[in-house]
Amino acid sequence: MKSAMETTADENQHQSQDKKGCFECCIKCLGGVPYASLVATILCFSGVALFCGCGHVALTGTVIMLENHFSKVSSDHAVLTDVIQLMQYVIYGIASFFFLYGIILLAEGFYTTSAVKELHHEFKTTICGRCISGMFLFLTYILGVAWLGVFGFSAVPVFLFYNMWSTCAAMKSPMANVTSVDSICVDVRQYGIIPWNATPGKACGSTLGDICNTSEFYLSYHLFIVACAGAGATVIALIHFLMILSANWAYLKDASHTHEYQDIKVKEEQELQDIQSRSKECLNSYT
Repeated sequence: MKSAMETTADENQHQSQDKKGCFECCIKCLGGVPYASLVATILCFSGVALFCGCGHVALTGTVIMLENHFSKVSSDHAVLTDVIQLMQYVIYGIASFFFLYGIILLAEGFYTTSAVKELHHEFKTTICGRCISGMFLFLTYILGVAWLGVFGFSAVPVFLFYNMWSTCAAMKSPMANVTSVDSICVDVRQYGIIPWNATPGKACGSTLGDICNTSEFYLSYHLFIVACAGAGATVIALIHFLMILSANWAYLKDASHTHEYQDIKVKEEQELQDIQSRSKECLNSYT
């Protein structure tokens, strides 16, 4: 029979071993997290969310501002309205696609993390796995180039709104000539947004100042800036993903060569053992 003190000591020892085992398990799990892929995924989700959400609302505000101040006839801006609606549908598709693609890249990061491979001692790279990594690498490169174009395109409305805002700021400046304020105009027809026969097509003087003070202009201008920043963040995230995928693909390629070398080495050792055993058998039979 064990004493009460020995029983308590055994229980404490078992509890300490359990705690140590849980701690080691947590360390292994944390070591298996691909932090680089996780950061890139969060940045990608944030950038796409800013671009899609702010861009959608900004496009709606732009149409309202054009209809109220620059194009009174609906037929003049019908084509522009259809294009903006198409762009909004494209935004829905972009948001859905990148939500799924970001999760897939994060899962691929978990798959190729070296710490996860250490948990599975029988892990072996396959040709299919390397092909999938190469496919993601190529697709991410194409998406990165495409988002560079999106980033440049999203800077265009920022430039147009900035010109309009700077014109309004110049009119409010005390250095401006009060007698020539009405001659200061902004004609959106010269940018190709609406046709040249659209009426009025431009805003001058106090009318332009009132437009700059509207909520549609203020909100759309700042939302376009945020959307442009979101597109830039997405480009950075895709570049980050590109570096991660390149490193993972190189790691898988190196691991495949290592496994091939190990297989050849095992076969050679097995053949050497067979030759030695045969030699011993022959020697024993001769003696």
